Amino acid sequence: MKKLSVPAVGIDLGTTFSVVAKLDDEGRPQTLINAEGERLTPSVVLFDQDAVVVGREALKALAIEAENCAECSKRDVGHRVFHKVLEGKQYPPEVIEALILNKLRIDAATQVGPFSKAVVTVPAYFDEVRRKATQDAGYMAGLEVMDIINEPTAAAVAFGFQQGYLNREGSSIEPQHVLVYDLGGGTFDLTCMEIRGTEFIALATDGDVRLGGYDWDQRLVDLVAEQFIRKHGADPREDPRSSGKLWRECEDAKRTLSTRPKATVICEHRGLIAHVEVTREQFEESTQDLLDRTRFTTVQTLKAAGLQWSEIDRVLLVGGSTRMPMVRKMLEELTGKPPDASVAADEAVAHGAALHAGLLLAKEQGLPRLFRIRNVNSHSLGVVGIDPLTKRRRNGILIPRNTRLPVTAKRTFKTSKANQRSVLVQIVEGESPSADECTPIGRCSLPKLPSGLSAQTPVDVWFHYKPNGRLKVRVLVPGTDRKVETEIVRENSLPKEHLDGWRQYISGVPPTEYR
Repeated sequence: MKKLSVPAVGIDLGTTFSVVAKLDDEGRPQTLINAEGERLTPSVVLFDQDAVVVGREALKALAIEAENCAECSKRDVGHRVFHKVLEGKQYPPEVIEALILNKLRIDAATQVGPFSKAVVTVPAYFDEVRRKATQDAGYMAGLEVMDIINEPTAAAVAFGFQQGYLNREGSSIEPQHVLVYDLGGGTFDLTCMEIRGTEFIALATDGDVRLGGYDWDQRLVDLVAEQFIRKHGADPREDPRSSGKLWRECEDAKRTLSTRPKATVICEHRGLIAHVEVTREQFEESTQDLLDRTRFTTVQTLKAAGLQWSEIDRVLLVGGSTRMPMVRKMLEELTGKPPDASVAADEAVAHGAALHAGLLLAKEQGLPRLFRIRNVNSHSLGVVGIDPLTKRRRNGILIPRNTRLPVTAKRTFKTSKANQRSVLVQIVEGESPSADECTPIGRCSLPKLPSGLSAQTPVDVWFHYKPNGRLKVRVLVPGTDRKVETEIVRENSLPKEHLDGWRQYISGVPPTEYR
């Protein structure tokens, strides 16, 4: 592979841990270490008066300064503000994500030199608003986000590289069907892919952006807290510091339970102490419903892909939470084959992102393309209309979920009254026919319609959905010169001036404070 003129960097911006990878001179992905000499950077931010601390030290501070720490901010992406007030201030979640990305950028630059271009990963089940917010986070962190790629897809690309499929002479001759089961710290994704030669084709995807190892930790915290209450009559979860310490203890105990049949958790609160023993059986019983949620999604994804278990060649495990024995046991019982843990659970996504970055950079430089990715959308996209009979708001779907991307779709709506002078197009994501049960994505308007239009005048709405999950909308009234083409105005996105202000703020945080 010809050497690229700029480094190909991929970033797995995780809920609990983040990873950066680059391509070496031979085109092989390798994980970059952070300033602390570690491959994984905790996705935690501590606001310490005027200082910002990101990573390992911020994670340690959770035990004693939980009220000033932002953790799991990825779960809040798409909302206007992070769920916790930090030192009297409310921050948009993408700003916290940007602080993490800035730390990753600074640390990576010490090894690859100054860079700005990168590919950032997102859960396959992220909707359009969350994808835009992730791109905005990259901008505020001083990055040019060349593309965003779905995490399971990135893992499949890393797997394909590892298997030699990206070399044309070593590409798979027979199509390989791979089910990527990605259970991370805060999100869960399922993607069924076909690897055909050097093409990676997503067949179906599903997931849950609020399900991950964090929820297993919470159940363990609750188990221990209930034992503490029985012994001492006080709840350690009510005090931020006691809760923070207990959380760290339970995270360690969860890892212990992946290798041993029992673990002991030390819980301290108000000068009282309890040593609580938890068995793997207790832990698995208390989290069975969480596992069942992933099992249901797995079955649904296979069905949406139109495949049988006999047609799946590999079930690929990605994400640190797949190390739990209960996960592997469930998948083997469900699929009839042992899950494949051949890729690095914590690093494969970043490796795939780096390979995709190399693909994009090679394309810019006119170099041959080593592989191709073809994705599907994870949510149906539609427009809010009014049912003429019931007068209720309905979801008029233009692009059903699991449609191959990119795609352009059109649907014709009608004005509701005579002499209507403007049209408001409200875009929603979701499967329900009721617009009120779907997620508002954004809106655009077409003003100054010609006077004298009759009721029920046709209005054409076009969606152009890109492979990275970004949406452009075109609205026109046939037979007139009235039309508009724009990226939608999103409900919870930061305006450009705010993005620039936060970018300036983040660039002013000295690198020494990212300790």
